[in-house]
Amino acid sequence: MARFRSNTDDSAEAAVDISPLIDCVFILLIFFIVTTTFVEETGVEVDKPQAASSVQLEKTSIMLAITDQGQIVYGGREIGMAGVQPLVKRMMQKEEVPVIVQADQNVPAGLMVRVIDEAKLAGAAKVSIATRKNQG
Repeated sequence: MARFRSNTDDSAEAAVDISPLIDCVFILLIFFIVTTTFVEETGVEVDKPQAASSVQLEKTSIMLAITDQGQIVYGGREIGMAGVQPLVKRMMQKEEVPVIVQADQNVPAGLMVRVIDEAKLAGAAKVSIATRKNQG
C-alpha cells in the first residue's frame, strides 16, 4: 500500500510567509498618512476671550492671530495689516476654507474689525473669531 505513504519530510521546517502581512501594513500606513489633516497653528500664544456659545470649526482653515501688541501673525511670522489680503487671496485659490481670527482679549475692536474686513475683501466667505469655551 504505497499510495497512502506520508509525504512529510522531518528535515523540512514549516515556514510562514509574512510578505502579505507587511504589504497590508504598508498600505494602511500610506492610507493614514494621506488621509491625515494637519492643523496649522499661528505660532503665537493669544489670550482669547471666553464665549458661552463657542463651537468647534473645521480643521482646515486660515488661522490669523492678533497679539496684544497689535501684531498680525500667520504661521509664526508677522504679516502686518497689508499682508492679510494677499495671504487670504492666495490661500483661497487652492480651496475655499474659513478664516479664523485669534485675537487677544486686549486687542482694540477696531483692529480686529480691520483684519476681518481685509479677509472678507480677499474673498473669504466665512470669517470667525476664535474664543475659549466658557468654563461655567
